Amino acid sequence: QVQLVESGGGSVQAGGSLRLSCAASGYTINGRCVGWFRQAPGKEREGVARISGNGITTYYGASVKGRFTISRDSAKNTVYLQMNSLKSEDTALYYCAATTTWFCPAFESPEYNTWGQGTQVTVSS
Repeated sequence: QVQLVESGGGSVQAGGSLRLSCAASGYTINGRCVGWFRQAPGKEREGVARISGNGITTYYGASVKGRFTISRDSAKNTVYLQMNSLKSEDTALYYCAATTTWFCPAFESPEYNTWGQGTQVTVSS
């Protein structure tokens, strides 16, 4: 069964850090673009970060640039999101999604067609 599983979410105080993991099972995400997204209650889903299939090209949403870092480990078939200097507005359900391409399309693209179930991040001020 093809699936992505997110982990690493939790509750943290403002200014703290968390590292999210997106592990693939049943198939490989190596060589595929992977993005991190988030959705807060009452808000639209927002693209947070994405990384190309070769791990060379990354892109960050304006609200997280300079605070979050996306990376991947091909040996573990996993993509990470390191989140530092967390703010209360980072509170959301975080999802990872993979494409079938090595390059990364815009966050709005339907090419992100394999999704995980999400992991909750709560930041208290």
